[in-house]
Amino acid sequence: MSAGVTIRGMRLDEIPLVVEWAAREGWNPGLEDGRAFAAADAGGFLCAMRGEEMLACVTAVKTGPDFGFIGFYIARPDIRGQGIGFALWQAAMERLAGRCIGLDGVVEQQANYRRIGFNFAWNNARYQAEAPAFPGWGDVAIQDAAAVDFAALTAFDAEAFGTPRPDFMRGWITTPGHRARVAWGPSGIIGFAVLRPCREGSKLAPLFAVDAAVARALIADLAPYRAPGPFILDLPEPHGQAVALAQEMGLQKVFETARMYTREPPSMKRERIFGLTSFELG
Repeated sequence: MSAGVTIRGMRLDEIPLVVEWAAREGWNPGLEDGRAFAAADAGGFLCAMRGEEMLACVTAVKTGPDFGFIGFYIARPDIRGQGIGFALWQAAMERLAGRCIGLDGVVEQQANYRRIGFNFAWNNARYQAEAPAFPGWGDVAIQDAAAVDFAALTAFDAEAFGTPRPDFMRGWITTPGHRARVAWGPSGIIGFAVLRPCREGSKLAPLFAVDAAVARALIADLAPYRAPGPFILDLPEPHGQAVALAQEMGLQKVFETARMYTREPPSMKRERIFGLTSFELG
């Protein structure tokens, strides 16, 4: 690594710069992602610095007792090839040592990730459209997430995500601009969705539902509140019903990622994932 470069935890006031870098990379982050992601694990934001100048960044966010996720791995174009990004990557891996670590990487880098201990699990993909054909409501009861028992909501989220993440959830459903909704059935919570404004348009992230009918109802409820621009769903490609729903709305696949883990993936009800929460945090 170049002389004079140090690696440290990021200050909260530096996180907006990382989100700006992500926007420049074309990742279209949410307008308030920094605030919500810091709530998940403020110590998980790492940066490589030369004096007061940030050169590269990565997140290594701890979730629960034995899981972590790597994201926001960006090196400034002018410093690439100097070993700075790799040193930062090593610091991220050290921070999550002993945990199952996940990431969403570009498909072309799968071989490189395999060499450093990650195994392919499935592909995720982004679907979007400027003018979707939103589904009808259906016979599903829906209410604001703030009115729901928080423990029950985090338990439902954990079944789909794979591990409890109450700190993140608390921030995610209360972040300014986010609209969080819950679907109810006779047995309790049967769906959960958050619409969040992004640099361009809006993402439905997550969209967790016990079946496609519930997913449709949540989409119909939140669609009127989307920001101008593309409507976006990131979803697991092997989930046929989720892909079919996206295509039914006229969403087009624009890119895909490789979901990879260092161990067996956390136990999750992947059939409930009609929309991922984030490529950066899983």
